[in-house]
Amino acid sequence: MTKSVGIHEAKTHFSELVEDVMTGEEVIVTRRGLPIVRLVAIKGESKKTFGIDIGKFEVPENFDAPLSDETLNLFFQ
Repeated sequence: MTKSVGIHEAKTHFSELVEDVMTGEEVIVTRRGLPIVRLVAIKGESKKTFGIDIGKFEVPENFDAPLSDETLNLFFQ
């Protein structure tokens, strides 16, 4: 996704814009409505976003249920 901000806003909120860029967003800085620079993250340096896999899998209801004796015997023989 691309976000466009004026140069004054970019100076005022630079830290927040960097955070946006680190999570994958592209930021275009404008002067008098004309694009002058683009902020993008350096490849391989992106920040990991917590919860990025929400909805991609489900934790089963019995996730924290006690293990069966058969399973325990596999590890503790």
